[in-house]
Amino acid sequence: MRRYFRTIVLLLGLVLPAAAAAAEETSAAGALPYGVIDQELLETAYVDGEKMLYEVFWTGGVKIGELSLEIKRIKGMKTATHLVKTVITTENGAIHGIYPVRDVHVTTVLGRDRLPSRYEVKQKEGFNYEAYRLTRYNQQTGRIWYKKNDDPSTTYMVEAPIHNEFSAFLGSRVMPFTVGQAFLVPTFADKRRNEVQVKVLARETLEGTVLGTVETMQVTPILEFKGLYDKSGDTVIWYTDDQCRVPVRINSKLVIGSLTLDLVSYYNTRCPQYHGAVPGKGKKAEKPVAAADRVSGGTNEEHTN
Repeated sequence: MRRYFRTIVLLLGLVLPAAAAAAEETSAAGALPYGVIDQELLETAYVDGEKMLYEVFWTGGVKIGELSLEIKRIKGMKTATHLVKTVITTENGAIHGIYPVRDVHVTTVLGRDRLPSRYEVKQKEGFNYEAYRLTRYNQQTGRIWYKKNDDPSTTYMVEAPIHNEFSAFLGSRVMPFTVGQAFLVPTFADKRRNEVQVKVLARETLEGTVLGTVETMQVTPILEFKGLYDKSGDTVIWYTDDQCRVPVRINSKLVIGSLTLDLVSYYNTRCPQYHGAVPGKGKKAEKPVAAADRVSGGTNEEHTN
């Protein structure tokens, strides 16, 4: 069961942004360009105070949990510093009574490219499993420091810059999308640097979402990671085709069945057309992401490790 909730986490890292310095940069393989964050889109998406809540469904529409995501800027820092907090829980889901889960992931990201400097995970899964993991990223040297519980720490050296799953997912929203084109994204996974091919598939009108009927862009990654995501086209993310780039739905086929994350509330004052959206016509929410606690995490001083 723990493996499937790790799957939910991985769903957030399937469209991975690059922090390349210029759009014309290409990979060592030479075939595809690295993606680049569009700074204009950062005015409306991936902003301080943005909150999202998703319901997680197993094949057949069985709700198994919720995922909340919140972005908070730390004030008074010389370098722009944001915290990305994600809470995955089985609360309000069908399996909570037999396998309760509450995983809290906090990523500290820095600068215009929102590169991770610190990633903290607190896991409570089942009735007797708890774990604490901490990862620190040095974006200048490519040194990644990792420690789990009381185990000895481990250091990895990779080519920088590099993202983790969460900074990658949010950064991908604010990159240029062109239907039929693909780009490469470097990310740290499976103890090494991976360059993931991400392809923009098509435009599609989605009806019946919490945002109403919206025009979207379909994006899919082509992954080489070990595990459940070993086939191209198995995961699709639908982003609103506008300046907000709201991920309204994520679907991934698994070895058995599939998982779907549907957006059920959204909070972002920079996107007034969607701000406060909750289920039910005309409703607004002062606190639409009920599952998210107050964000906490490290500062930009920790990225030098």
